[in-house]
Amino acid sequence: MKIFLLTLVTLFSIEQISACSMYKITLNGKTVVGCNEDAWRTTPHIWFENATSPGTYGSAFTGSRFDGSNGYAPQSGMNEFGLCYSRLASHAPDNNGSITQNKKIITNPTMYLKDILHTCKTVDEVEAYISAYDHSFFLEDVMIYIEPSGKYLVVEPYTTTIGYDANYVLSNFCPSVTDQNEAMRIDRYRKGVEFLNHKTETSLEFCTALSDTMHVCREKIGDGTLLTSIWDLENGDIHLYFYHQYNDVQKFNIHDELAKGDHSLELAGIFPANEDFEKLRDYKIPQNSMVMMMFLMISGLLFFFTAFFFLIRYFRTRKKTEYNPVQLMLFPLGVIMFFYMFILCTNMYIFYFPSPYVDPQNQLITASSYLPYLLLLCIIPLFIFTRKIHMQKAWGGFSRWLFTVNTMAYFVLVGLFVYWGFLF
Repeated sequence: MKIFLLTLVTLFSIEQISACSMYKITLNGKTVVGCNEDAWRTTPHIWFENATSPGTYGSAFTGSRFDGSNGYAPQSGMNEFGLCYSRLASHAPDNNGSITQNKKIITNPTMYLKDILHTCKTVDEVEAYISAYDHSFFLEDVMIYIEPSGKYLVVEPYTTTIGYDANYVLSNFCPSVTDQNEAMRIDRYRKGVEFLNHKTETSLEFCTALSDTMHVCREKIGDGTLLTSIWDLENGDIHLYFYHQYNDVQKFNIHDELAKGDHSLELAGIFPANEDFEKLRDYKIPQNSMVMMMFLMISGLLFFFTAFFFLIRYFRTRKKTEYNPVQLMLFPLGVIMFFYMFILCTNMYIFYFPSPYVDPQNQLITASSYLPYLLLLCIIPLFIFTRKIHMQKAWGGFSRWLFTVNTMAYFVLVGLFVYWGFLF
């Protein structure tokens, strides 16, 4: 049973990658980096890790995805020498002849990312470190490393690029294969570029306003920007803003915090109560509720089994059994709803964007967003037929109860669809 459940969870659970944005400003010898982590997770943290051996460096990280014994996966960070890092989701680029053979294999991505800040002082050292590995492991990520001089390294799955621009903005694309017109279609990137084209400063007030300008706001469930961090690479200061509240700030200094020893802080516990965040935390979907996930998986298997059971039964009993058209109707409905259960278990975005959900890359997922309305139209006839078949004992015992359980699962789904805002 454990192996079976683990297989189901592996099949249905596909992690959604956060969309994020960042900028770096270098002016008068000072470099400041701002990072927006845009995610629906409810566990944002900042933590500090001291050097563990000679030749390694203490570092601070922020992130929200828990990775078991590795702790939280770093979304951004900075070490005690001012080397800063940010990770952003991106579409996987084509491999244009990049050589990945004879490279080290990344077996623990969380520790790999931490180790870079723990062992490197400059972006040149980062480039040398990364070049030894097959970093196409991060096929849907683009990363950037910035040193206090303002020099930076952009790391894509198949290439790395050194840059010296005083102002630099990056979001969810690989710069080497994305032209400026295409990049400007991303709102948070375009807003950052336009903001910096108007004026440039490195003051906290200016950077806070820029981070606010680039943050993501989604109308259905609060705000997409979970955590904003502003890193002063010269002084080691870190300013944090939690869940799109830019009036409340928490300040840390990496040297002071490392002197306290290794420690971690959950942002929800160090900021004032945030009504929008509480709404997000209370909102349950399959990806944050094992009960919902198991219900959808079991329901999907039930619908699939029911569809073929009643299809076979239809051809075997079509001249003997009353309500045969009902059996035939259950086949397409069951197959379609099995497919929809798979989509709901593997696509987190559906639950957070307005309904009907539009997937810009998959028309089939877009079309599936209308299935809750189809089920709503079918639910009353299903109840009527369920009642009649039971009262008249028109089918055998197992068939009647299988049909009843199937109908009850559909009824519960309609309630969930209402809760998730799929119908109203």
